[in-house]
Amino acid sequence: MRVKVSPTGMYTYPDVVALCGEPQLEDTHFDTLLNPTVIIEVLSESTEKYDRGEKFAHYRRLMTLREYVLVAQDKMRVEHYRRSEGDEWVLSEVSDPNGTLHLPAIECHLQVAAIYEKVDFSSVSAS
Repeated sequence: MRVKVSPTGMYTYPDVVALCGEPQLEDTHFDTLLNPTVIIEVLSESTEKYDRGEKFAHYRRLMTLREYVLVAQDKMRVEHYRRSEGDEWVLSEVSDPNGTLHLPAIECHLQVAAIYEKVDFSSVSAS
């Protein structure tokens, strides 16, 4: 589903978007969400800089956004940004396959091993 960052006018298609409560939609086409709670982006070589930088700067303007997650493709690493009570973004990282990503805003627990279940890292070239 497309997301609109109303304060900046940016439209984007996150890899995964979740929300709590009733969706606020831009119009009657039901294809543009205005109030995401969690956004997840899978990083690629071509999008990583944008996802970490300019896109995240836009996303931070969404007052409903509580959590932003970046999932690496080339290694087992999940970065989790969570908006604190003071409106600051706090980073935590999970890279242990036995670790768990906890998304408190939507009460979701994801095992890191499950996120990477069908990923074959042997085909990834070392950088």
